[in-house]
Amino acid sequence: MTPTTTGHTATTGTTEPKEITTMSIRRLTAAGALVALAVAIPALPAQAAPAGELPRPDHASQAALVAQVRAATARFHDVEVALAEGYVDTHECSSSPDGAMGIHFVNPALIAPGAPVDPTRPPVLMYGPSASGELELWGVEFFEPDVGQPTPVFGTVTFDGPMPGHDPEMPVHYDLHVWTGKHNPSGLYAPFNPSLSC
Repeated sequence: MTPTTTGHTATTGTTEPKEITTMSIRRLTAAGALVALAVAIPALPAQAAPAGELPRPDHASQAALVAQVRAATARFHDVEVALAEGYVDTHECSSSPDGAMGIHFVNPALIAPGAPVDPTRPPVLMYGPSASGELELWGVEFFEPDVGQPTPVFGTVTFDGPMPGHDPEMPVHYDLHVWTGKHNPSGLYAPFNPSLSC
């Protein structure tokens, strides 16, 4: 959310048989565990990063998370579906000199501080006016009030924050914008989109 608003990723080269030793079994076991871990990591949900540990970039699994968000929110291209599923229109289009963020539709039931980030259930949808004046889905925002939890992470991307609320009723929080409906020249996770306006 924002402070400024306006209306609406052995071969040995020899043919000699190798003697199987305890050391080679350990190496094979370790290699197998690493392969299993590499296969399992992309299936893990987005969650908070352990304190003091930065996640490693993994473009394939990050792209898969964004694809999950797009698929899970496709039905919300119809704003009436979002309203029927508990999202509430804030009636203000957030913008700044850096561009627009859009009109936030918030689902309070999906705001869960400290819980693992669920890419299929973003608590905030960002809409904006289309060329015809109708509302269109621009993207989503993951939002968590700060309750002392580690900085939340969406795959390998840490949330912004903690930051003060942008109005008196908003708590200190973390957030992350994901531009799933409109290309953002400032980046997929940038808060504002310079190519859009309210």
